[in-house]
Amino acid sequence: MQKYILLILLLGYQQVTIAQKTYVFSKGLFVSGVHHYGREALYIDSLSWQLYNQILQKPVMEKKENKVNGVESFLWKEVSADSSNVFKSRRFGAGGYLYLTYTTVREQNVLLNIKGNSAVYFNGVLHAGDPYSSGWLYIPVTLKRGLNELYVRTYFQTIATIIFPEKPVAISTPDSTMPHVVLNKQNGVLQGAVVIINSSFKELKKYQLKSVVAGKILITDIAVIPSMSSRKVIFNFDAAGINATGKYDCSVTLLSNKKVIDEKKLQLEAVDSIAKYSTTFISQIDGSLQYYSVTPQLNGTRDNAALFLSVHGAGVEAIGQAKAYQSKDWGTLVAATNRRPRGFNWEDWGRLDALEVLNLATKKFIPDPQRIYLTGHSMGGHGTWFLGATYPGNWAAIAPCSGYPTLKEYGSADGKIPDSSKNNFEQMLLRAGNQSDVISLANNYKPLGVYVLHGDSDKVVSVNYARQMKKVLATFHPDFNYYEYPGGEHWFGDQSVDWKPLFDFFKWHIRLADTVVNQIDFTTSSPGISSTYRWASILQQVHPLQYSNIKLERNRAANKITGSTKNIYVLQFSLKDFGANKTVSLALDKSDLIKYTTITANDSLILILKNDQWEIGTLPSLNQKGPHRYGTFKEAFNYNMVFVYGTNGTKEENEWSLNKAKYDAETWYYRGNGAVDIIADKAYSLASYKDRGIVLFGNSTTNAAWKILLTDCPIQVERNKVTAGNKVWTGSDLGAYFVWPVKSSFTTSVAVISGSGLKGMQAASANQYFAGASGFPDFVIYGVDMLQSGTASVKMAGFFDNEWKLNSEEFIQQ
Repeated sequence: MQKYILLILLLGYQQVTIAQKTYVFSKGLFVSGVHHYGREALYIDSLSWQLYNQILQKPVMEKKENKVNGVESFLWKEVSADSSNVFKSRRFGAGGYLYLTYTTVREQNVLLNIKGNSAVYFNGVLHAGDPYSSGWLYIPVTLKRGLNELYVRTYFQTIATIIFPEKPVAISTPDSTMPHVVLNKQNGVLQGAVVIINSSFKELKKYQLKSVVAGKILITDIAVIPSMSSRKVIFNFDAAGINATGKYDCSVTLLSNKKVIDEKKLQLEAVDSIAKYSTTFISQIDGSLQYYSVTPQLNGTRDNAALFLSVHGAGVEAIGQAKAYQSKDWGTLVAATNRRPRGFNWEDWGRLDALEVLNLATKKFIPDPQRIYLTGHSMGGHGTWFLGATYPGNWAAIAPCSGYPTLKEYGSADGKIPDSSKNNFEQMLLRAGNQSDVISLANNYKPLGVYVLHGDSDKVVSVNYARQMKKVLATFHPDFNYYEYPGGEHWFGDQSVDWKPLFDFFKWHIRLADTVVNQIDFTTSSPGISSTYRWASILQQVHPLQYSNIKLERNRAANKITGSTKNIYVLQFSLKDFGANKTVSLALDKSDLIKYTTITANDSLILILKNDQWEIGTLPSLNQKGPHRYGTFKEAFNYNMVFVYGTNGTKEENEWSLNKAKYDAETWYYRGNGAVDIIADKAYSLASYKDRGIVLFGNSTTNAAWKILLTDCPIQVERNKVTAGNKVWTGSDLGAYFVWPVKSSFTTSVAVISGSGLKGMQAASANQYFAGASGFPDFVIYGVDMLQSGTASVKMAGFFDNEWKLNSEEFIQQ
């Protein structure tokens, strides 16, 4: 047991105390109205701006100091935690910071546990927050000798503690991911995940986890864990010894060179084959362990039955979603996770999670491809509207329950997406998020059956959202059903989702085979998100991320396709339904008639728009933009991504790079139940990390991996200079986000988080890209004053063209 020393707290609003295992902050200072973060790429934060410019004055209660460089200090108010150790104020959610201090006589590594905050600066270093007060986020930090300062970005109610760990390396179990053991299934090797907290200065390599379940032992090599960080790691366990339902212990032991470092017990639950259960899988997004839950088909799973994908509401676990449904005798229900109970609002990586689960469930349960359905509640109702509009070819019918259509109207915990703007830079950022506006994609619902269910007394998600979509559908949709449950609040029992008329509606609908679908009206904002409907694919746009539309009519008897297009540069048709040796005529827009004779029964035809005329072309090179890789900055956070920090800069630049990588990893873990490899630039090579997404921190001066990945990029960042084509900006206060294809791969990209100096790097610190549906174009370059003035300090923003070149039509600059 560690011996604790006397800790003397120097400030007048703190008490002198003796060190203990957990120290709970009880007094501090608070300032409101100094920041605005939401679902936007840019943000306002006057306190961070002062911190980065090194003019932030030490907070003093209710006293404004003299101006420093013409900038006034903030007016801080004294605040105290209540008897439950909670700091709360009516103004806590109004853009505030809570200032806390802790003074000690020696350096020591501890764990920071704060609930109800969106982020925290600990001695100037930015760390992830726990906005939903989950309680399991433990961040290793080093108490320095003397005064330690915390600027906590508050979130309505906040509890802040420092924990003195008994062990520098430990297993943390509150946020474990474990499957159910389903009797009479293959349970020889299952996979779980636990968090390892490393509050030491040593990187953990070649560590192992030993599991013991019902006497059966397995040992798993685990991923590398950087110093002063935590990571959720995967381990195997053997459940073959379990042969009855009930609760069982799963002992996990952390080993290093066969030495026991820590031991913990997890609880497993064994269920019979008719019970709802969870199963785990390794995600292709980041290699982490995720799960989905299942409501089995009544009387056993049968091939060619129906499959229902259910997407849950905010704060709901997938297993809770699955348990809300009774088993159906005509299909299996699976509930995806959105990566977390709140996650990404079923957009961005939540969208990818839903697609992963749909793919896995389709392979496992082998449903009838014409009877796949989508439904969800609350945030999942939004997910149903969004996924239904984005992938209309996947479903026979959809049923949003108590949902809102768009985040620009309803928002949620992260706030709303702005609706519109007269500012050109803001318009460019909104364009990057066009995929989130399901109202603009509503024509995609036309081929789907749509059942809308909403309680008429819902105070969480107003029934007016359902009424709004009823009006939208009524203008064009031939096949939708609408029901308001009388007196129904946001949740009116399991029938809020498991509503018999809804599933009867599903039963009446099938997804038509491609061969009989001869009309297409399909809209997408990005081929990189959704490119194909039935026998037509949008491969490239004229203007990236503006809406593209095809309205097509196919006449197989006359061997003809007619129609109109909008914002499409390359279009592909599958001609397999015409057969071989058929001359197909195509009349699109005002273009001359095109005739093509099929060679085989599996021909496809590529059309390219040149000088407002469609002509037969060839498939674009995979080095160009296409559905396989279309851009926007967020796209690189995929394909088992790796974070690469720089080591070639100054001490301060290198520290920023590593700390920023850790901050993003913390946030990714919290928001996305994720895990990511963090490596130094000198450890990176194309061969060692083949076909993996890259997130690079630093610039060409400070990060050695830059010359491997970015030498041919038209945007270059070095110390004191940023170049974009022929445009040059100088100074150390420029920040940049941009994406660039990894040239050794046809799928992966590198996301660059960069700055021309320490101020510019710090300006890039906020990871707004993890806010669900926030709009990030291919690139944005800005000054540190963006934190004060917003878009007025943006230098350039926009998209690369289809050949990954800078095209003045696709960006704006000042």
